[in-house]
Amino acid sequence: MQIRIVIAVSLLGASLITAQAGASEAVPATVPTTAIPAPVAAAPADQSATIAALTKENALLQEKLKAMESCSISSTDLAARNSKKLKEITADVRAQRQSMAEFESYVKWMSGHVASYSKYIQASSVAARFVRFFPIPYAGQASLFTKFVSDSAVSLGAASVSINKYLVTSQQFLSRADALDPNKPTYNQDVSDLVRFADQDLLKGMTEVQDRLTTTSQLSASSLSFLESVNHYVGSGDEALTKAKSFLKSDEKAEKSFLAESTTSLRNKAQVFNGKLQLFDATVKKTAPQIKALVAYDDLARSLDPKFAKK
Repeated sequence: MQIRIVIAVSLLGASLITAQAGASEAVPATVPTTAIPAPVAAAPADQSATIAALTKENALLQEKLKAMESCSISSTDLAARNSKKLKEITADVRAQRQSMAEFESYVKWMSGHVASYSKYIQASSVAARFVRFFPIPYAGQASLFTKFVSDSAVSLGAASVSINKYLVTSQQFLSRADALDPNKPTYNQDVSDLVRFADQDLLKGMTEVQDRLTTTSQLSASSLSFLESVNHYVGSGDEALTKAKSFLKSDEKAEKSFLAESTTSLRNKAQVFNGKLQLFDATVKKTAPQIKALVAYDDLARSLDPKFAKK
Protein backbone atom coordinates (compact mmCIF):
# COMPACT_ATOMS: atom_id res chain seq x y z
CA MET A 1 0.00 0.00 0.00
CA GLN A 2 2.77 2.39 0.92
CA ILE A 3 4.62 1.52 -2.22
CA ARG A 4 1.61 2.55 -4.32
CA ILE A 5 1.29 5.81 -2.46
CA VAL A 6 4.97 6.64 -3.08
CA ILE A 7 4.66 5.81 -6.75
CA ALA A 8 1.54 7.99 -7.06
CA VAL A 9 3.24 10.90 -5.34
CA SER A 10 6.23 10.52 -7.61
CA LEU A 11 4.07 10.55 -10.69
CA LEU A 12 2.20 13.63 -9.43
CA GLY A 13 5.48 15.44 -8.78
CA ALA A 14 6.78 14.57 -12.20
CA SER A 15 3.65 15.86 -13.86
CA LEU A 16 3.91 19.18 -11.93
CA ILE A 17 7.53 19.58 -12.95
CA THR A 18 6.64 18.90 -16.57
CA ALA A 19 3.83 21.47 -16.45
CA GLN A 20 6.13 24.13 -14.97
CA ALA A 21 8.76 23.39 -17.58
CA GLY A 22 6.21 23.76 -20.36
CA ALA A 23 5.00 27.00 -18.93
CA SER A 24 8.53 28.40 -18.74
CA GLU A 25 9.21 27.50 -22.35
CA ALA A 26 6.01 29.26 -23.49
CA VAL A 27 6.95 32.58 -21.84
CA PRO A 28 9.24 33.87 -24.63
CA ALA A 29 6.34 33.88 -27.01
CA THR A 30 4.62 36.51 -24.89
CA VAL A 31 7.78 38.68 -24.23
CA PRO A 32 7.44 40.93 -27.30
CA THR A 33 3.97 42.02 -26.25
CA THR A 34 5.07 42.94 -22.71
CA ALA A 35 8.42 44.62 -23.82
CA ILE A 36 6.86 47.27 -26.17
CA PRO A 37 6.36 50.03 -23.51
CA ALA A 38 10.12 50.01 -22.59
CA PRO A 39 11.17 52.83 -25.05
CA VAL A 40 8.43 55.06 -23.69
CA ALA A 41 10.00 54.84 -20.27
CA ALA A 42 13.35 56.21 -21.71
CA ALA A 43 11.77 59.36 -23.25
CA PRO A 44 11.93 61.54 -20.10
CA ALA A 45 15.72 61.08 -19.87
CA ASP A 46 16.25 62.20 -23.51
CA GLN A 47 13.99 65.20 -23.00
CA SER A 48 15.92 66.28 -19.94
CA ALA A 49 19.19 66.12 -21.86
CA THR A 50 17.73 68.25 -24.67
CA ILE A 51 16.45 70.85 -22.23
CA ALA A 52 19.82 70.95 -20.49
CA ALA A 53 21.58 71.51 -23.83
CA LEU A 54 19.19 74.33 -24.81
CA THR A 55 19.61 75.95 -21.40
CA LYS A 56 23.39 75.91 -21.78
CA GLU A 57 23.19 77.35 -25.30
CA ASN A 58 20.86 80.11 -24.10
CA ALA A 59 23.30 81.00 -21.32
CA LEU A 60 26.13 81.31 -23.86
CA LEU A 61 24.00 83.56 -26.07
CA GLN A 62 23.19 85.77 -23.10
CA GLU A 63 26.90 86.14 -22.36
CA LYS A 64 27.61 87.08 -25.98
CA LEU A 65 24.82 89.67 -25.94
CA LYS A 66 26.21 91.22 -22.77
CA ALA A 67 29.67 91.36 -24.37
CA MET A 68 28.25 93.04 -27.47
CA GLU A 69 26.36 95.55 -25.37
CA SER A 70 29.52 96.42 -23.44
CA CYS A 71 31.39 97.00 -26.73
CA SER A 72 28.72 99.13 -28.35
CA ILE A 73 29.66 102.75 -29.23
CA SER A 74 27.33 105.71 -29.06
CA SER A 75 27.66 109.16 -30.60
CA THR A 76 28.43 110.52 -27.13
CA ASP A 77 31.30 108.05 -26.76
CA LEU A 78 32.71 109.20 -30.08
CA ALA A 79 32.32 112.85 -29.10
CA ALA A 80 34.23 112.20 -25.88
CA ARG A 81 36.96 110.45 -27.84
CA ASN A 82 37.26 113.32 -30.33
CA SER A 83 37.23 115.89 -27.54
CA LYS A 84 40.20 114.17 -25.92
CA LYS A 85 42.12 114.10 -29.21
CA LEU A 86 41.30 117.75 -29.90
CA LYS A 87 42.78 118.73 -26.56
CA GLU A 88 45.93 116.73 -27.39
CA ILE A 89 46.27 118.65 -30.67
CA THR A 90 46.14 121.93 -28.77
CA ALA A 91 49.60 121.20 -27.35
CA ASP A 92 51.12 121.16 -30.84
CA VAL A 93 49.15 124.23 -31.89
CA ARG A 94 50.44 126.18 -28.89
CA ALA A 95 54.00 125.18 -29.77
CA GLN A 96 53.41 126.35 -33.33
CA ARG A 97 52.13 129.71 -32.10
CA GLN A 98 55.33 130.27 -30.15
CA SER A 99 57.32 129.75 -33.34
CA MET A 100 55.06 132.08 -35.33
CA ALA A 101 56.47 135.15 -33.56
CA GLU A 102 60.01 134.15 -34.54
CA PHE A 103 58.95 133.35 -38.10
CA GLU A 104 57.27 136.74 -38.38
CA SER A 105 60.41 138.45 -37.07
CA TYR A 106 62.59 136.63 -39.59
CA VAL A 107 60.27 137.42 -42.51
CA LYS A 108 60.34 141.13 -41.61
CA TRP A 109 64.11 141.05 -41.33
CA MET A 110 64.38 139.33 -44.71
CA SER A 111 62.13 141.97 -46.27
CA GLY A 112 64.46 144.73 -45.12
CA HIS A 113 67.50 142.67 -46.03
CA VAL A 114 66.37 142.10 -49.61
CA ALA A 115 65.54 145.78 -50.01
CA SER A 116 68.94 146.82 -48.63
CA TYR A 117 70.92 145.05 -51.34
CA SER A 118 68.84 146.20 -54.28
CA LYS A 119 71.83 148.24 -55.35
CA TYR A 120 73.83 145.04 -55.62
CA ILE A 121 71.14 143.73 -57.92
CA GLN A 122 71.75 146.75 -60.09
CA ALA A 123 75.49 146.21 -59.97
CA SER A 124 75.14 142.57 -60.91
CA SER A 125 72.81 143.55 -63.74
CA VAL A 126 75.71 145.39 -65.34
CA ALA A 127 78.19 142.68 -64.51
CA ALA A 128 75.91 139.95 -65.83
CA ARG A 129 76.27 141.35 -69.30
CA PHE A 130 79.85 140.14 -69.12
CA VAL A 131 79.94 137.56 -66.34
CA ARG A 132 77.52 134.64 -66.51
CA PHE A 133 78.88 132.86 -63.48
CA PHE A 134 76.67 134.23 -60.70
CA PRO A 135 74.88 131.21 -59.06
CA ILE A 136 71.79 133.24 -58.29
CA PRO A 137 68.22 133.21 -59.60
CA TYR A 138 68.10 134.40 -63.20
CA ALA A 139 71.89 134.28 -63.48
CA GLY A 140 72.94 135.70 -66.79
CA GLN A 141 69.58 137.38 -67.29
CA ALA A 142 70.27 140.99 -66.38
CA SER A 143 66.75 142.13 -67.11
CA LEU A 144 65.36 139.81 -64.43
CA PHE A 145 67.63 140.70 -61.50
CA THR A 146 65.33 143.51 -60.45
CA LYS A 147 62.38 141.14 -60.80
CA PHE A 148 64.05 138.88 -58.26
CA VAL A 149 63.86 141.66 -55.68
CA SER A 150 60.22 142.51 -56.43
CA ASP A 151 59.17 138.83 -56.43
CA SER A 152 60.96 138.35 -53.12
CA ALA A 153 59.08 141.26 -51.62
CA VAL A 154 55.75 139.81 -52.76
CA SER A 155 56.62 136.37 -51.45
CA LEU A 156 57.72 137.66 -48.05
CA GLY A 157 54.61 139.83 -47.83
CA ALA A 158 52.41 136.80 -48.49
CA ALA A 159 54.28 134.83 -45.81
CA SER A 160 53.65 137.59 -43.29
CA VAL A 161 49.92 137.63 -44.12
CA SER A 162 49.65 133.85 -43.74
CA ILE A 163 51.41 133.91 -40.39
CA ASN A 164 49.12 136.60 -38.96
CA LYS A 165 46.04 134.86 -40.31
CA TYR A 166 47.08 131.55 -38.75
CA LEU A 167 47.66 133.25 -35.41
CA VAL A 168 44.01 134.33 -35.44
CA THR A 169 42.68 130.95 -36.61
CA SER A 170 44.78 128.94 -34.16
CA GLN A 171 43.68 131.16 -31.26
CA GLN A 172 40.03 130.55 -32.18
CA PHE A 173 40.71 126.81 -32.18
CA LEU A 174 42.40 126.91 -28.78
CA SER A 175 39.61 128.97 -27.24
CA ARG A 176 36.90 126.63 -28.51
CA ALA A 177 38.84 123.53 -27.47
CA ASP A 178 39.30 124.88 -23.95
CA ALA A 179 35.57 125.66 -23.76
CA LEU A 180 34.42 122.10 -24.52
CA ASP A 181 32.29 120.86 -21.62
CA PRO A 182 30.73 117.36 -21.50
CA ASN A 183 28.08 118.66 -19.12
CA LYS A 184 26.64 121.04 -21.70
CA PRO A 185 23.60 119.81 -23.63
CA THR A 186 25.30 120.95 -26.85
CA TYR A 187 28.50 119.00 -26.11
CA ASN A 188 28.21 116.57 -29.02
CA GLN A 189 27.43 119.37 -31.43
CA ASP A 190 30.26 121.57 -30.11
CA VAL A 191 32.79 118.77 -30.58
CA SER A 192 31.52 118.03 -34.07
CA ASP A 193 31.67 121.70 -35.09
CA LEU A 194 35.21 122.06 -33.76
CA VAL A 195 36.34 118.97 -35.67
CA ARG A 196 35.03 120.55 -38.87
CA PHE A 197 36.72 123.85 -37.99
CA ALA A 198 40.01 122.05 -37.42
CA ASP A 199 39.76 120.35 -40.80
CA GLN A 200 38.50 123.25 -42.89
CA ASP A 201 40.21 126.25 -41.25
CA LEU A 202 42.99 125.25 -38.85
CA LEU A 203 44.63 122.64 -41.07
CA LYS A 204 44.27 124.82 -44.17
CA GLY A 205 45.95 127.76 -42.44
CA MET A 206 48.65 125.51 -41.03
CA THR A 207 49.62 124.06 -44.41
CA GLU A 208 49.49 127.50 -46.03
CA VAL A 209 51.98 128.83 -43.50
CA GLN A 210 54.12 125.76 -44.10
CA ASP A 211 54.20 126.45 -47.85
CA ARG A 212 54.96 130.17 -47.37
CA LEU A 213 57.76 129.47 -44.92
CA THR A 214 59.26 126.85 -47.23
CA THR A 215 59.33 129.47 -49.99
CA THR A 216 60.96 131.90 -47.57
CA SER A 217 63.63 129.31 -46.82
CA GLN A 218 64.31 128.88 -50.52
CA LEU A 219 64.45 132.65 -50.93
CA SER A 220 66.98 132.84 -48.11
CA ALA A 221 69.17 130.28 -49.84
CA SER A 222 68.99 132.22 -53.10
CA SER A 223 69.75 135.50 -51.34
CA LEU A 224 72.72 133.97 -49.56
CA SER A 225 74.08 132.64 -52.83
CA PHE A 226 73.67 136.08 -54.38
CA LEU A 227 75.51 137.86 -51.56
CA GLU A 228 78.35 135.35 -51.60
CA SER A 229 78.73 135.87 -55.34
CA VAL A 230 78.78 139.66 -55.11
CA ASN A 231 81.11 139.50 -52.11
CA HIS A 232 83.46 137.37 -54.14
CA TYR A 233 83.59 139.71 -57.10
CA VAL A 234 83.59 143.11 -55.37
CA GLY A 235 87.17 144.30 -55.07
CA SER A 236 88.47 141.77 -57.59
CA GLY A 237 90.58 142.83 -60.55
CA ASP A 238 88.05 141.56 -63.04
CA GLU A 239 87.70 144.26 -65.67
CA ALA A 240 84.16 143.07 -66.38
CA LEU A 241 83.11 144.50 -63.02
CA THR A 242 84.63 147.94 -63.55
CA LYS A 243 81.30 149.40 -64.59
CA ALA A 244 79.47 147.46 -61.91
CA LYS A 245 81.62 149.02 -59.20
CA SER A 246 80.22 152.42 -60.05
CA PHE A 247 77.00 151.37 -58.36
CA LEU A 248 78.80 150.57 -55.12
CA LYS A 249 80.22 152.78 -52.40
CA SER A 250 83.40 154.69 -53.11
CA ASP A 251 85.04 153.04 -50.08
CA GLU A 252 85.68 149.56 -51.41
CA LYS A 253 86.98 148.23 -48.08
CA ALA A 254 83.86 149.37 -46.28
CA GLU A 255 81.79 147.77 -49.00
CA LYS A 256 83.61 144.47 -48.61
CA SER A 257 83.11 144.63 -44.85
CA PHE A 258 79.41 145.38 -45.23
CA LEU A 259 78.92 142.50 -47.66
CA ALA A 260 80.83 140.09 -45.45
CA GLU A 261 78.76 141.03 -42.40
CA SER A 262 75.51 140.80 -44.35
CA THR A 263 76.46 137.39 -45.69
CA THR A 264 77.41 136.07 -42.26
CA SER A 265 74.27 137.48 -40.68
CA LEU A 266 72.02 135.96 -43.31
CA ARG A 267 73.75 132.59 -43.07
CA ASN A 268 73.38 132.45 -39.27
CA LYS A 269 69.79 133.66 -39.21
CA ALA A 270 68.83 131.29 -42.03
CA GLN A 271 70.26 128.32 -40.11
CA VAL A 272 68.18 129.16 -37.05
CA PHE A 273 65.10 129.74 -39.19
CA ASN A 274 65.50 126.44 -41.05
CA GLY A 275 65.92 124.57 -37.78
CA LYS A 276 62.64 125.94 -36.43
CA LEU A 277 60.97 125.33 -39.78
CA GLN A 278 61.88 121.64 -39.53
CA LEU A 279 60.22 121.46 -36.12
CA PHE A 280 57.14 123.18 -37.51
CA ASP A 281 57.03 120.75 -40.44
CA ALA A 282 57.18 117.86 -37.97
CA THR A 283 54.12 119.13 -36.08
CA VAL A 284 52.20 119.61 -39.34
CA LYS A 285 53.00 116.05 -40.43
CA LYS A 286 51.81 114.81 -37.04
CA THR A 287 48.70 116.96 -36.74
CA ALA A 288 47.34 116.63 -40.29
CA PRO A 289 46.54 112.87 -40.10
CA GLN A 290 45.18 113.31 -36.56
CA ILE A 291 42.66 115.86 -37.80
CA LYS A 292 41.66 113.62 -40.71
CA ALA A 293 41.09 110.78 -38.23
CA LEU A 294 38.86 113.08 -36.17
CA VAL A 295 36.75 113.76 -39.26
CA ALA A 296 36.33 110.02 -39.84
CA TYR A 297 35.13 109.47 -36.27
CA ASP A 298 32.86 112.50 -36.51
CA ASP A 299 31.28 111.08 -39.68
CA LEU A 300 30.57 107.88 -37.75
CA ALA A 301 29.06 109.84 -34.86
CA ARG A 302 26.80 111.73 -37.25
CA SER A 303 25.63 108.49 -38.84
CA LEU A 304 24.77 107.06 -35.42
CA ASP A 305 22.94 110.18 -34.27
CA PRO A 306 22.34 112.48 -37.24
CA LYS A 307 19.96 114.77 -35.36
CA PHE A 308 22.75 116.41 -33.35
CA ALA A 309 24.84 117.38 -36.40
CA LYS A 310 22.75 118.38 -39.38
CA LYS A 311 25.11 121.10 -40.57
